[in-house]
Amino acid sequence: MSSFVIPSTADNPDFPVHLTPDLSQDQLQSFPAFKIWLSTLQRSLSRQANPSHEFHAAPYILRRIQVQAVDFFGGNRLGFVKLRADVSNDHGEKLPGSVFLRGGSVGMLLILQPTDASSSSAPSPDSEKHAILTIQPRIPAGSLAFPEIPAGMLDDSGTFAGGAAKEIEEETGLIVSHDELVDLTALANTLSKQSQSQQEQEDGERLQPGIYPSPGGCDEFIPLFLCEKRMAQADIDELQGGLTGLRKHGEKITLKVVRLDELWKEAWRDGKTLAAWALYKGLKEEGAI
Repeated sequence: MSSFVIPSTADNPDFPVHLTPDLSQDQLQSFPAFKIWLSTLQRSLSRQANPSHEFHAAPYILRRIQVQAVDFFGGNRLGFVKLRADVSNDHGEKLPGSVFLRGGSVGMLLILQPTDASSSSAPSPDSEKHAILTIQPRIPAGSLAFPEIPAGMLDDSGTFAGGAAKEIEEETGLIVSHDELVDLTALANTLSKQSQSQQEQEDGERLQPGIYPSPGGCDEFIPLFLCEKRMAQADIDELQGGLTGLRKHGEKITLKVVRLDELWKEAWRDGKTLAAWALYKGLKEEGAI
């Protein structure tokens, strides 16, 4: 088992990182999920220097990282890392530090409106609109038919919007341009900051631009995008039951088209679907979309 040392910063002493036999220092330090997680944690720990911080009197320090297991994808590309971070203060108080690193994903609320649904210039009600769900095996959930909005992992290239457009095409067969995508999470972040003072914004944590579905154990963050398209009803009907996904990579996806106002009933088990639904509703009420 090899190890290396992360150099000290102004707010944290140096600390060792212990690796598994099948993982090198270069592989870990070039893994986007590890880089983002570590820099985010270090920034949050540095905020304890502020006298108004809750932990200022007894600040927590990152003292050690123990990598416990890794999974590689095709081409020997690092995919998942399980590690334990030793975070404690000088009083011996510890914070839970078991972490499953997988990096960011994107989720898409894809809304379809029939071109022949309403001739009025007024906005169509949600009962006239449809949303696309993907039904696919999710072995970690013990499911072979899990309903959710289209989603996919991010790599370290391109933009969030580019990743969203790519996933929409792979999972639904629909081609969308970047300017058809609305970043719901970015809009929510902007509205949230409008209610904060300048000082609160400067002192706040710098987390990633997305929702965190399982922050108690996983670093995954998910920017959520909205795409609204008008299509002929016949074309919408043709999507129902379609088989899509990168099947040579194990993706077995069936499409399900549901009424938008019943989306939450169809996919209530999926956190990102409910988050996208809530952001869509909230931002509409605010007049932001």
